[in-house]
Amino acid sequence: MANKTVKVGLVQLSCSADVANNLEKTITGVREAAAQGAQVVVLQELFRSLYFCDVEDYENFKLAESIPGPSTDTFGALAKELGVVIVASLFEKRAEGLYHNTTAVLDADGTYLGKYRKMHIPDDPGYFEKFYFTPGDLGYKVFPTKFGNIGVLICWDQWYPEAARITALKGADFLVYPTAIGWHKDQDGLTNDEQYGAWQTIQRSHAVANGIPVVSVNRCGIEGDMKFWGGSFVSNPFGRVVFKASHEEEQIHVEELDFAGSDRYRTHWPFLRDRRIDSYQPITKRYLDEE
Repeated sequence: MANKTVKVGLVQLSCSADVANNLEKTITGVREAAAQGAQVVVLQELFRSLYFCDVEDYENFKLAESIPGPSTDTFGALAKELGVVIVASLFEKRAEGLYHNTTAVLDADGTYLGKYRKMHIPDDPGYFEKFYFTPGDLGYKVFPTKFGNIGVLICWDQWYPEAARITALKGADFLVYPTAIGWHKDQDGLTNDEQYGAWQTIQRSHAVANGIPVVSVNRCGIEGDMKFWGGSFVSNPFGRVVFKASHEEEQIHVEELDFAGSDRYRTHWPFLRDRRIDSYQPITKRYLDEE
């Protein structure tokens, strides 16, 4: 790849119950990022609606759509018009009664490159995702785009170094994490700081361990009892935060990533060279209580 840098746009927005308005607002955000020079634009998790997984409600299945489908048609046309790659997180209806949390990638010429289905599905108070989503079955994915090889993971995947490692080993130039995560609106500040710090630290660790940048895009705003914490950020290949968004405000930001940095960090800190792949078989077990 001749071009060793890429300008990545992060679109951090609040959402409402008006699905059509969320779509238009997101399209405006993509246009703004492109106007700022973005070549790749990453959208937050499930931007088409409120974060509906805070309740178990069968009516919410009506929000799902086929992929490819209406949203990929819309964003494919937009990607072609603007000459940008778009990473779009959507609620996928695969078949009757079968749904996934899925991210589609549209190349800069509008081509639909494919999708990644979220592998790790949480089930916690306020995050009842197992009610809605079947775990992904496409494996970990890297998408070769005009502006680089993009490794796509989604939200809860953030906490799993195995997912980041495998995606990096498949040739990702950088990792992106569309996200929807927040605090209970009445939670104390110390707990808030601890939770955000852990969330950011684990992703920065993925950058360090794999020697590639990480881009994480979260929503903001209050939905029900949840205050989504924003704080979208970009880490360089050695875990340094080069951009961090507001916790409160909507924000469109473009950050340039330097792929040459990955070679420099991987050469001086050769974690991939020194991996003992012959010793890792135990990781495929749930727990080593019988060893």
